[in-house]
Amino acid sequence: MTLRDTLHKAVASQAELEADEERAHALRSAGCVPVSSVADRRRASVSGVLRSVTLRPRDGVPALEAELYDGSGTVDLVWLGRRSIGGVEPGRRLRAEGLVCSLEGRPTIYNPRYELRPRSGE
Repeated sequence: MTLRDTLHKAVASQAELEADEERAHALRSAGCVPVSSVADRRRASVSGVLRSVTLRPRDGVPALEAELYDGSGTVDLVWLGRRSIGGVEPGRRLRAEGLVCSLEGRPTIYNPRYELRPRSGE
């Protein structure tokens, strides 16, 4: 650990430290890219922690929406036709893959392939 790293940890806020930890965890996931670097209309694999999971109908069809955070940014994951998915809950680590599109300026992946990861400390 360098002096710069030590000073950063001493003066950084809790949110900054958590973001650093999430970025490091996401980078260790094989084949994943930071959310901040995903491009519209390109396939991407991302990894992070779910911040929120909500049921939000779209045009009368149930849709489960989750916000994935990796320390560099967030991506919305939307499963159409689903009311719930076992294990997909706030605080859960997840790896997702799919086609990224921009919806209202936010990166979004519809019906992503996903893999549940162990929670922190597991």
